[in-house]
Amino acid sequence: MSAPTTVVPLSDRVRRGELLSAACPSRDVLRHVTSRWGVLVLLVLAEGTQRFSGLRRRIGGVSEKMLAQTLQWLEGDGLVDRREFPVVPPHVEYTLTPLGVEAAERVRGLADWIELNLSRIMTARAD
Repeated sequence: MSAPTTVVPLSDRVRRGELLSAACPSRDVLRHVTSRWGVLVLLVLAEGTQRFSGLRRRIGGVSEKMLAQTLQWLEGDGLVDRREFPVVPPHVEYTLTPLGVEAAERVRGLADWIELNLSRIMTARAD
C-alpha cells in the first residue's frame, strides 16, 4: 500500500514560488538580496537614507562598480528607492522601500546569527 500523496494547491505554490526550480524568477531576487554586497547595502540602508558616497564609505571593500550594480539590482527588485535631485553636482539618495525594510529585517536576522556564532564557525573551520 502506498503512502497518500500530499497535494499542494497551485495557489500555494505560486504564492511561495518554486525557488528550487532553475527557471524560477525568485532565484534572481535571492541572488540579489543574499549577495555579499546586497546584504550589506540592506543593512546600511536599514539605518536610514544614504548617498552613494556614504554607502561606499560604510561598506568596506566594495568597488564603485559593484555598489552601483547592487543598487540597480535592489532597485529593480523594488527593495531600494533611488531619488535624484536636480542640482549640480548631482545628488542622489537611496532609501529602502517598505518591501526593502521587510527584506532588511530578515537579512539582519541572518547577519546577527553569523555574528553571534562566529567563534563556533571559526572553530569549525579550524578543525
